[in-house]
Amino acid sequence: MQALRWKSQFFTIWTGQAVSLITSAILQMAIILYLTETTGSALILSLASLVGFLPYAVLGPFIGVLVDRYNRKHIMILSDLVIALAAAILALAALSGELPVWLVMVILFVRSVGTAFHTPSLSAVTPLLVPQDMLAKCAGYSQAIQSVSLLLSPALAAFLYMAWNLTAVIALDVAGAVIASLTVAWVKIPGLTKPQQTEPLHFFKEMKEGFLALRSNKGLFALLWIGFLFTFIYMPINALFPLMSMKHFEGTAFHVSVVEIAFALGMLAGGLALGALGALKNRYLMIAASIALIGLGLVVSGLLPPSGFLLFAASCLVMGFAAPFYAGVQTALVQEKIQPQYLGRVFSLLGSVQGLAMPLGLILSGMFADGIGVSRWFLVSGMLLLSVAMLAFLLPAMKKLE
Repeated sequence: MQALRWKSQFFTIWTGQAVSLITSAILQMAIILYLTETTGSALILSLASLVGFLPYAVLGPFIGVLVDRYNRKHIMILSDLVIALAAAILALAALSGELPVWLVMVILFVRSVGTAFHTPSLSAVTPLLVPQDMLAKCAGYSQAIQSVSLLLSPALAAFLYMAWNLTAVIALDVAGAVIASLTVAWVKIPGLTKPQQTEPLHFFKEMKEGFLALRSNKGLFALLWIGFLFTFIYMPINALFPLMSMKHFEGTAFHVSVVEIAFALGMLAGGLALGALGALKNRYLMIAASIALIGLGLVVSGLLPPSGFLLFAASCLVMGFAAPFYAGVQTALVQEKIQPQYLGRVFSLLGSVQGLAMPLGLILSGMFADGIGVSRWFLVSGMLLLSVAMLAFLLPAMKKLE
């Protein structure tokens, strides 16, 4: 009976989150299509991408304090409603004619702030609902849901954007956010044992407490910096996959979509595999193996001749399969080993460190890819990731994760 209860609660929340995740991804893609169509500016598209992750990177530690201090259920509902309201304002503005770029950027920023509150709240709430030995399984299913959104959103966004218009796509996202809010409101989430909202707010003191909670676990603290290196190397090159498909393999937009679908299918398979396997021993080995497989995929991609597109797509499938065994296992480990009252701050800190690594990597990645060629940069990045995997395997602190 108890098992049935937590499963119904978890999957009720995640059904709403899945709907919201897919509709948000569709809207995000539709906005990119709109900006591409109306401005044709690479700078504008880059700014839109920057606005999308910057709030989490910069505001994350402060947001984490609020997530740990106040009712996480209310924060999740409020975040979803703010995201829906921002989308509704954009829809109303779109009805009056062409949207100004500045308004689109403001709405993207507000939605990003809402997501920065919502994401750590959801990660911090999960271990209050789910038994500890089921956390890795649930993290695997969460990764699978994300991969489904990656699979569906580009095609659905293109179809709906052409068949309807931007206003209708925005309305769809508003509906998704409302559904997510209702499913969270429906579920009873256990509170923290020691509510903190009655104490005076001391941002920096409470941020330091979150940092010390992470720092006290040597394995997780080592994983934080492994994550920084992984994000610094891999996430920027992730943006170069379309360039690799079209420039090195002399492909078209069709080839770009094949690669995206291959990666998302691999990620779906990896997420489902992690969900089926659940908590295994020696999870630091799973993390190291995941990073190594992604590095190996990049090395193989960088060595392929222009006629090797099918092998490139196969490499992307393998890299997608490996990804959940890094991200999902990391999430489960943090949920298991950090006390519930610190989880919001710790997840926000992890997001901030990795979020700050991304723009630094983007700058260097763009420079090197232009200088030595995109295929050679894939090769170099793959070799660097293999080094990170070796570091994760050899670091004594990583072995303390178990």
